[in-house]
Amino acid sequence: MLNQLLFAAMIAAASNGVDPVVGTATAGDGDSLDIGDVRVRLFGIDAPELSQTCQKGGQSWDCGRDAKDRLASLVQGREVRCVPTGFDVHGRTIARCSAGGVDLNRAMVASGYALAFRRYSHDYVSAEQSAKLGKKGLWAGTFQAPSEVRAEQGVGRASGRGTKAAGSSARSQSQRRPMAALSSSRGCNIKGNHSRKGEFIYHLPGMPYYAQTRAEAMFCSEAEARAAGYRRAKVR
Repeated sequence: MLNQLLFAAMIAAASNGVDPVVGTATAGDGDSLDIGDVRVRLFGIDAPELSQTCQKGGQSWDCGRDAKDRLASLVQGREVRCVPTGFDVHGRTIARCSAGGVDLNRAMVASGYALAFRRYSHDYVSAEQSAKLGKKGLWAGTFQAPSEVRAEQGVGRASGRGTKAAGSSARSQSQRRPMAALSSSRGCNIKGNHSRKGEFIYHLPGMPYYAQTRAEAMFCSEAEARAAGYRRAKVR
């Protein structure tokens, strides 16, 4: 069943003219990978912030660091294949990834080292419920949701996959323009950006504000844009 789902995702990406990202990978944290010079954000999951600590058995532990180590162990010595679903506002590739036949997104949630990011996808809710029942990873103790940690720190994760740390932000900013251009050249011409009110909105070619909209993300279909947490611009 897993192989069928991955194959279907690859076919969908191919139909959108987006090539898979393939190669050896290193973990940036519990939900991002570096494959060559491409930063990949794992679709639909949310791992602890790298500096985040959790509680277990009355003791504090470095759950953010352990989540990164968990992802690193899953990709070590294996070829990683990531099927893009779009790009976030910082130019990072959003993708479903696998290594050695293992769905990395699902494995991180099933092991308890990441949460299903329900705001953007319900694909991994069952894996989260299983981890919670089994008291795996984060569920072995108490923890604060990563999204709450970022809110307290004043750090956002745009499209459910945005800024993780200041160090990666600068790199992402420098990649934004070339990656958006790449997406457009592949026929992905739906522009996404966030409004002054902080809403994430996408614009289709021919809509009133399409020409003057500065693209912060590019999508190949409306489904991709909605999956990334964007809504269609309202036409008055």
